[in-house]
Amino acid sequence: MYKEILLPFDGSDGAAAALHHAAEIAHWGDATIHVLFVADTTRDSVTVIEGKPIDALVNHGEDVVEQAEKTLRSLGVDYETDVVQGNPAPTIAEYAGQYGYDLIVMPTHGRGGTSRYLIGSVTEKVIRLSSVPVLTVRMQSDERLSFKYEKILIPTDGSAGAVHAAEHGLALATAVDATVHVLSVVDDAPLGLDVRSAAAQSDGDQAATDAVADIVSEADRDGVQDTVTQTERGKPAEKILEYVDANDIDAVVMGATGRRGTERILLGSVAGKTARSAPVPVITVSDES
Repeated sequence: MYKEILLPFDGSDGAAAALHHAAEIAHWGDATIHVLFVADTTRDSVTVIEGKPIDALVNHGEDVVEQAEKTLRSLGVDYETDVVQGNPAPTIAEYAGQYGYDLIVMPTHGRGGTSRYLIGSVTEKVIRLSSVPVLTVRMQSDERLSFKYEKILIPTDGSAGAVHAAEHGLALATAVDATVHVLSVVDDAPLGLDVRSAAAQSDGDQAATDAVADIVSEADRDGVQDTVTQTERGKPAEKILEYVDANDIDAVVMGATGRRGTERILLGSVAGKTARSAPVPVITVSDES
């Protein structure tokens, strides 16, 4: 299902981890990895050497993608490379959409210094802007990077965005023969302690139960063999992370946006928080993908 993978790359440790994970996916799907370096035009990178204007970041980017080429050659993965100029987050999102990529793979943190464009804030902007699914990896001591995924968590709030993301998650689970865990978290904090009623709590619980049931029904239609379901109360991002740890989840697939208003169960901002903090890969899917 992933034939063309876009890998924004800055040569940092986090980007190197993302590269290796993308290579595993590429091997599995016989895909091509497209390595992209964005020379950040919001920074003053133009210098003059021997009387000629040289863009230092473009030159640096060419060196960086050459490093990626060497690694991908050693891993036996098909690849292409490109160095472009622009504002990193919108450039990455627009580039992915323009050339029809199936997946963007990014670390949640990049290196400091002149090539510091793959920091978490940029990755979260790409998640919000991209019409292409974004897989993020966080390189920490507790990071669990493994492919093929055996357990995939699909958080849902029943919204159109969550249902659309679930379709992607179920397709991936079917392709890798993974167990699907479906979780819905009722976030009743916005109601406040004084105004929260038994009726409101009941409505939230029922909405969560219905959201989970809808995904399980879709999983059955898609031929997913194993499903596990859970509803929770609390802060959505925290409950998702707790579930990942408690159930040895290998990857999370979730919508980039969610339900809004007083009946919200899962907020769009939760996607950013989960991608930033989860010790496993997180695939965020927009409504447009």
